[in-house]
Amino acid sequence: MAGILLVTGASRGIGAATALAGAQAGYSVAVHYGVHGDEAETVCAQIRGIGGTAVAVQADMVNEAEIVRLFQAVDAALGPVTALVNNAGGVFSVRAIADTDAGQVERTLAVNLAGPIYCCREAVRRMSTARGGAGGAIVNISSMAAVLGGLPEEVLYAASKGGVDSLTIGLAREVAIQGIRVNAIRPGVIDTAILERHGERFAERFAVNLPMRRAGTAAEVANAAVWLLSDAASYVTGSIMNVSGGR
Repeated sequence: MAGILLVTGASRGIGAATALAGAQAGYSVAVHYGVHGDEAETVCAQIRGIGGTAVAVQADMVNEAEIVRLFQAVDAALGPVTALVNNAGGVFSVRAIADTDAGQVERTLAVNLAGPIYCCREAVRRMSTARGGAGGAIVNISSMAAVLGGLPEEVLYAASKGGVDSLTIGLAREVAIQGIRVNAIRPGVIDTAILERHGERFAERFAVNLPMRRAGTAAEVANAAVWLLSDAASYVTGSIMNVSGGR
């Protein structure tokens, strides 16, 4: 599988696992990071260690101009993006809506929803056969929170991921004739650092509530993402895959 893959938020967790899985599938990989530059370089070193090609590129997902610069940097280093995984995001407010302020709302929506929208825009400009591109595939990382409402006091995060679901379905229909497939993954409880805010060993403690009685791994989400990018999923677009252990 040849092509240029950009994974946002790829310095750790699901993003890092997806970057590595993409490299194993044959992609040259752009490892985006916001602040964890050392960890992004570690991911690149792992990719180079298996004979792959990788570059680390920094950009702030709240800033449209930096997202434009991110894609331009990938153009210069590797070539135009042919595959995109919109993974960057986070929980920036763990509190009741009654206690949420404008700054928390704006940051959550900027990173979790506006950022993916801008990244999709830049990817479509490069991939679209109507614009001279060769087609491509996009995978948006949503969350089971989009349909379950999120963990306690994470309604704002859940709402932003609901927007990612709508973005996926609508964009898939818009660009299907342009040679671009757009799908999403809704991870459930995945054992990554994002759960640390809920206390030590949260994934292990919460597992009793899950049908499979265990949290998922970043690699399990990554494998699903790479499959959705691949030719094996050539007739799959506008779909949202739950990777949630049955939850």
